[in-house]
Amino acid sequence: MAREKKDGRHINLYIEREIIEALEQYCEEVGQTKTVAIERAIKQYISDFQEHKIENSVAN
Repeated sequence: MAREKKDGRHINLYIEREIIEALEQYCEEVGQTKTVAIERAIKQYISDFQEHKIENSVAN
């Protein structure tokens, strides 16, 4: 049975070779796709940003 299609969009990125190689090695070690790894990293980055932004607005 096929997986349900994800509601998403394609993007095209040009990333430094060193970063791509590290990403590929990471994905191989943990057994996940580059798409999943990048999605999780971006979600975490945005979450951390939002949390930091909220902390700064409360402190002011």
